[in-house]
Amino acid sequence: QVQLVESGGGLVQPGGSLRLSCAASGTIFRFGDAGWYRQAPGKERELVANITYGGRTNYVDSVKDRFTISRDNAKNTVYLQMNVLKPEDAAVYYCNAGIKLKFYSRLEIHWGQGTQVTVSP
Repeated sequence: QVQLVESGGGLVQPGGSLRLSCAASGTIFRFGDAGWYRQAPGKERELVANITYGGRTNYVDSVKDRFTISRDNAKNTVYLQMNVLKPEDAAVYYCNAGIKLKFYSRLEIHWGQGTQVTVSP
């Protein structure tokens, strides 16, 4: 079955940058609306940014003007460019996407395994 494979997390100093990637494995019919969530220890999972199939974007206020979500539909991939990272950005980041396996299938929501982002001096 289809999987969302995330990469790009790691350790970065405050003010640094990281780019996260999330790609759907295998052949699918449509990589639809997608988003990035994050969850820090002791906190609830929150929506960071989302993007529609057509490229319309939305961001949580705390990352607006620092993060950029984008997608490459030909590669079934969604990205999150994170600039000017702050300690409060540290969390496990999860990719989320609506995927249709076949043209006749309903769109199903899938989640990635999560990738750790650590922001520390």
